[in-house]
Amino acid sequence: MAEGFDGVASEAAGRYAQAVFDLAKEAKALEAVEQDFAKFSAAWAESADLRATARSPLIDPDAKAKALVAVAAKLGLSDLGQKAVGTIAKNRRAAELPAIAATYRKLVTRERGARQIEIISAKPLADAEKTAIVDALSKKLGAKVEAETSVDESLIGGFVVRAGSRQFDASVKSKLDALRLALKSA
Repeated sequence: MAEGFDGVASEAAGRYAQAVFDLAKEAKALEAVEQDFAKFSAAWAESADLRATARSPLIDPDAKAKALVAVAAKLGLSDLGQKAVGTIAKNRRAAELPAIAATYRKLVTRERGARQIEIISAKPLADAEKTAIVDALSKKLGAKVEAETSVDESLIGGFVVRAGSRQFDASVKSKLDALRLALKSA
């Protein structure tokens, strides 16, 4: 099952991601479409209007598809990327574009023989910090690792790493929570 940025899982997102992956692999455009989805996901994260348009049940699917394809073209997405966005929107799945993009990235990562991890830090990581975390996890997991990063200021300091169902929490927030729990039980 695919998981979107808002945490909602969808089997349909997984099916769409697999279909786009198959088409991109056949067209030898896996990386181009991966970059397309990255650009679109960045625009999605930045634009409340884009999210509202994609999620609105009041906008006709054909009109929504035209609008989202226009956005995709303006972002410089490949022809295949634009067609994927248009088809997904016409089929009333535009709100699931982030989940489809995330699942597509996992499929591409697996195709490369790597493992996908997520690093959530209290502040943006420097390249050296990200590299050190990725290298350490590559050794620990015994596989090549590709990481996506995000920022969650509520962690106060440190970071959290998610690799599949495993999680390593080196955040100040979790240490404070553990201390608070220990003090309550004392």
